[in-house]
Amino acid sequence: MSLKPWREVIVPHPDVLRGTFQQSEFAADLTAVHTGKATLEYGDAKAFYERTYITEGMSKLLIQVAHRLNGKGGEPVIQLQTAFGGGKTHTMLAVYHLASRSCPLSDLAGIPALLDEAKLLDVPKTAVAVLDGTAFAPGQPWKHNKQEIRTLWGELAWQLGGAEGFAMVQQADATGTSPGKEVLRELLARFAPCAILLDELVVYIRQFVESQALSGGTYDSNISFIQSLTEAAKLVPNAVVLASLPDSNSQAGGPRGLAVLQALEAVFNRVQALWKTVSPEEAFEIVRRRLFEPIRDHQARDLVCRSLANVYISEGSKLPSETQETRYYDRMVQSYPIHPEVFTQLYEEWTTIQGFQRTRGVLKLMAKVIHRLWEDNDKDYMILPGSLPLYDGSARNELISHLGPGWDPVMDRDVDGERSATKVLETKEPRYGTVQAARRVARSIFLASAPASVNVRPGIRGVSRNRILLGCLQPGQSSHLYSDALNKLADNLHYLSSSGDKTQDSTRFWFDTRANLRREMEERKRRFEDKNEVRGRMATVLKSLVGNVSFFDGVHVFTPYNFRSQRRGTIEQQEDDRAAGNLMLGDTA
Repeated sequence: MSLKPWREVIVPHPDVLRGTFQQSEFAADLTAVHTGKATLEYGDAKAFYERTYITEGMSKLLIQVAHRLNGKGGEPVIQLQTAFGGGKTHTMLAVYHLASRSCPLSDLAGIPALLDEAKLLDVPKTAVAVLDGTAFAPGQPWKHNKQEIRTLWGELAWQLGGAEGFAMVQQADATGTSPGKEVLRELLARFAPCAILLDELVVYIRQFVESQALSGGTYDSNISFIQSLTEAAKLVPNAVVLASLPDSNSQAGGPRGLAVLQALEAVFNRVQALWKTVSPEEAFEIVRRRLFEPIRDHQARDLVCRSLANVYISEGSKLPSETQETRYYDRMVQSYPIHPEVFTQLYEEWTTIQGFQRTRGVLKLMAKVIHRLWEDNDKDYMILPGSLPLYDGSARNELISHLGPGWDPVMDRDVDGERSATKVLETKEPRYGTVQAARRVARSIFLASAPASVNVRPGIRGVSRNRILLGCLQPGQSSHLYSDALNKLADNLHYLSSSGDKTQDSTRFWFDTRANLRREMEERKRRFEDKNEVRGRMATVLKSLVGNVSFFDGVHVFTPYNFRSQRRGTIEQQEDDRAAGNLMLGDTA
């Protein structure tokens, strides 16, 4: 059986094929789902779970919620605090659809098995309230039908019980004072089982100014409300509260936001946070489910992964040590059609850049990459670092937008431009051009090394030769071709730097916006004609320096040396010249 390229084994979802993934991805927020404005893949419970991979952390959280809504234990308050793009919103949407579904539980992919694990038969239909801090303004009341709402507690009561629920907190809503724990306990108990999802609380509360009352209350009354709500939830056995908080000060939004974050953390510090960051292996499945349809041909996938594993073993120490382990084959099967090395670089390097989201950032980038590769009829067996279409403006900009200014010339001149040095090299040497060896090497280096230009971290900079080769090598190829191309690029590229002797295995390579100093010198040198311009300038400078010196009997600058006798030795000639005082500056004896 011959190897098949990835496009013949698995097909991207329609929105990826159409190139509309970005627009639909932005619909993944709680308010859009709760108000019925989200796209189908997020707004419909069945469609949502079909594309959702239930990670270990999400599984534990959903089991806790299911137990709690059944009144059989479970945590009453769950805090989600992860990095930007760490999956908080997606996890809260999973809870939302589990609790408020309009379809049988059996239609939610993965949920029946999860309930079996939890030893539960059902999850009761639940009243769900969504308090999204970005959806409300503290100083601007909003309305439901004809009822004016002024505070978060007024919104909570209305979402749980409509007019009946709002009546229980109406006076507190009108005065902007927090209802006590007992009132909130009665509210939750009256409309239980219930789930309250709190998102972007910091964004909402940081808008309050000290000693200034707004229609939404005060800073203190809102903090008091959150504390009373968490205490009330503990007293109602089938009520659960989920709250998401940013995990770093930089995401809090200035000094005011930081103070709010610290105050909320103090409220939640007695609460067990069950969230677990997504592991790289789980990320494989998350990305595949969101970007691709189910695999058509499992046998063809396994054959490609086995062929790659055999290539890696045959190359031995020329590749990273983990490729020699049996489990690397399993990693390739899990991540197919995207090679594990792509995930390694994105999750270990790119997600360290502030603003690059762990989940959504990777999804947005790979959706653009896959769309372009599909349009260009890419025939690679797997999508490798060397496969990334950095010639495509959309995919390129998705990466360099996180790196700051100065990267466009790097990409155009050295990496993947229409007139780049890599493409010129492939045109001159067909053995490189047949597999795009130079461009693949440059793409692999860029993906692994560019983030270091933003995040300067301790340690050795750059990417090793063996990892560059891993990002390029495919079945039926030898690493020697790519290694040779790397040596050529190290000699010629303007923005590529290396540590030490480029031929050594320990050498590391990286791209930067600053030109390689040696090649900058060579570039400037080529602007001048050596014999006339350079030597002429040197002669002028020398004449100005020694023209007025009196202790030389004669000065001849760059005058052709006239041997009086070819039979006489060099040493004798020098002695005669010294005696005559006529040894010429700029000449060699």
